[in-house]
Amino acid sequence: MNNKTKNPSRISRRSVLKASGAVMAASILPGPARIFAAGSDKIRVGLIGCGGRGTGAGIIDCAATPGVELVAMGDIFQDHLDAAPAKIKKNLARKKLPVDDIYKVTPDKMFAGFNAYKKVIAADVDMVILTTPPYFRPQHLRAAVAAGKHVLVEKPIAVDPAGVRAFMQTAEEAKNKGLTVVAGTQMRRARHIMAFMDELHNGAIGNINGAQVMRQGGGMLTWRGTEAKRRPEWSDMEYQLKRWLFLAWLSGDFVVEQHVHNLDLLNWAMQSTPETCTAMGGRLARTGPEYGNIYDHMSAEFTYPGDVRVQYMGSQMEGTTSRNNLHFAGTKGSAYVDFAAAKIQGTRPFKYDGPRVDPKIQEYADMIEAIRTNKPINEGKQVADSTLTAIMVRMSAYTGRALKFDWCLKASQLDLSPAKLKFSDLEQRPVAIPGITKLI
Repeated sequence: MNNKTKNPSRISRRSVLKASGAVMAASILPGPARIFAAGSDKIRVGLIGCGGRGTGAGIIDCAATPGVELVAMGDIFQDHLDAAPAKIKKNLARKKLPVDDIYKVTPDKMFAGFNAYKKVIAADVDMVILTTPPYFRPQHLRAAVAAGKHVLVEKPIAVDPAGVRAFMQTAEEAKNKGLTVVAGTQMRRARHIMAFMDELHNGAIGNINGAQVMRQGGGMLTWRGTEAKRRPEWSDMEYQLKRWLFLAWLSGDFVVEQHVHNLDLLNWAMQSTPETCTAMGGRLARTGPEYGNIYDHMSAEFTYPGDVRVQYMGSQMEGTTSRNNLHFAGTKGSAYVDFAAAKIQGTRPFKYDGPRVDPKIQEYADMIEAIRTNKPINEGKQVADSTLTAIMVRMSAYTGRALKFDWCLKASQLDLSPAKLKFSDLEQRPVAIPGITKLI
């Protein structure tokens, strides 16, 4: 709070949110209604990115915690922005949440275009939710932190090493400012996984000798199907942005955009990032032009400290066996975890049967509590490490080269940014060919 403020009755809501916790707030403001732990103080939210994630899980899961108001939102595309109010209100109602208490966006607080994020951040918000294509994450986080906003940043947080480094620098600045930065790697809040990790880290299977990460699923072939075919009036940039999931410069490829969840759990279990990675992959089923330039399958071998070898296999192909889990082999047993179950076999068997939460909702609840109590959370480094782990898989698969994590973090100059961000010509990069695509 501003130490020069002499009249407690004139302390603004924003000043209170930045003050030193609920105890101080209660002592300087009259009445119990302003005690943050009671959830009575409103937190004003800005939504940056009005696609499926933003209008669905994003603001809806956030609003499950009482005392949240959505007051501003923005998107690159005017049509996505125009469709957002109805989607959000419908999804709030479907979850039986009080629509009129939560949705407070007026027409003058709806912004479209490449600079929409700046206008949302400037719209008297306390926190912002970043759900645009991953390429934009470092840029948007930088603007939010510079403006003193708390941030929920969806995974992944970048698509290349240059973006990871920029994000990490801003996340450190957020820490110095006492701002909360929560990552969208929500499986870290799944209670069965948290309990599993405690057992693993307390030696339930002894020393880990090896592990396997598997994620195989559908090809996402119907994703944004109404925008799959390019319209004559769309520029190259506009079409690529509408099909961002399938463009490496916007999504990072499937291993970065989605399988970062699994690799995040791997790093958590190993309590480290990998030292090296050797990967391969290709594009066999998802070959049409509407599927951009990303791969549909990859595999990798990681080495972790102590020469522990870990195998990753991932794919997005229709008609294939689905699988999504991690296995660990140790000196005293073995362990298994997926997004729904966890068990350990050996000298200290374990099977989780305790309470459950929805991790997507819990990440927002934890964030809002951190803001209200002035106990900042900063998950910037862990999500950056996991994002770079996934980027390293893609870089190795695309080039056919074995890579070191430390080199990717500190030396790689790969920056997938286009020459300019505007609705104009933009040549689509070709599909990578190992041995030909250069390592940068």
